[in-house]
Amino acid sequence: MLRAEARVNLAAIERNCRRLARELAPGVALGAVVKAGGYGHGAAPAARAALAGGASWLCVATAAEAAELRGASIAARILVMGALSPEELDDALEARADLVAWDERFVAEVAARSRRPVGIHVKLDTGMGRLGTREVAVADAVAAAVTRSPGLVLAGAMTHTATSDDDPEFMAAQLERFRAWAGPLGEQHRDLVVHAANSGATLRGADAHFDMVRCGIAIYGLDPFHEDAAARRLEPALELTSYVAAVKPIAPGESVGYGRRFVAREPGWIATLPIGYGDGVRRAFTNDLDVLIGGRRVPLVGTVSMDNVTVLLDGRGVEVGERATLIGVQDGEHVAAEELARRIGTINYEIVCGLSARVPRTYHRDGTPV
Repeated sequence: MLRAEARVNLAAIERNCRRLARELAPGVALGAVVKAGGYGHGAAPAARAALAGGASWLCVATAAEAAELRGASIAARILVMGALSPEELDDALEARADLVAWDERFVAEVAARSRRPVGIHVKLDTGMGRLGTREVAVADAVAAAVTRSPGLVLAGAMTHTATSDDDPEFMAAQLERFRAWAGPLGEQHRDLVVHAANSGATLRGADAHFDMVRCGIAIYGLDPFHEDAAARRLEPALELTSYVAAVKPIAPGESVGYGRRFVAREPGWIATLPIGYGDGVRRAFTNDLDVLIGGRRVPLVGTVSMDNVTVLLDGRGVEVGERATLIGVQDGEHVAAEELARRIGTINYEIVCGLSARVPRTYHRDGTPV
């Protein structure tokens, strides 16, 4: 048994993509966001599962992420959505990725370096306030610069919604501004792919779908609204497990962990699991997490350390070697990433993306190893 393991069900990712695709009108493409190592699930395996489930685009944030997919012999169309420094641009071009632009300087730089046709997606900032231009006139000028540059193709027009999970009114205002710009541009360029929706916007309704949606968190079976994945008919693809490495009694007044953050008030038993913040189990879970052992919830007690956590047993009936589940299902009991996020005031994205490289990812399809 591995000291820590993230088991990923690729069939679940495939089914989630099929479920999301059913939300879309005919002709609307599903883009699968596999940045940040496929949200902690593994970029290349997640990408293959998403493509098998009906995705036709893969979206990443960096040139290195695009190169990783190409290195895994994935031939699908890739969009690099993030900013690219001059040092990173050649890697993105070598990966044959589409790129995002919001100023003419970058367009000129791509045109000067490209040796093959490059798809460019112009980004209008309609309210996220990060990348993209807020000025419609600037976005139009960037699009014009692309069309007159040999070797460049005006491939897309895009924006990104800031509040699809919690403020539909602001999202609607963003979409209205985006539609006013992208609609006329699409009339001029019939092959243009217009896209705005992330997972939350995709599930909110068809008015955000345009020609393509870019779904990230939902393809992994996590709820973009931070509530209940099952209520969205999404199937979590990842479970995080460890095992019981030691069991020992604890007497009143005895403590466990750094800083003596847990001191026993009555006799009991402590189990140690060899997993900690070096694996991505946040220190903020100190005295605030339930772990599944034998299908029962047991509380984490004491400080989360780099390599170990301790749990308080409700009796001696736990043996060394038993599986411990920190995210996932065990004998019908369930601990979801959304629950972990709520406990420490964050979001499910950060829980899964925070799993470190020290945790092996293993893959299966409904229990059959791949």
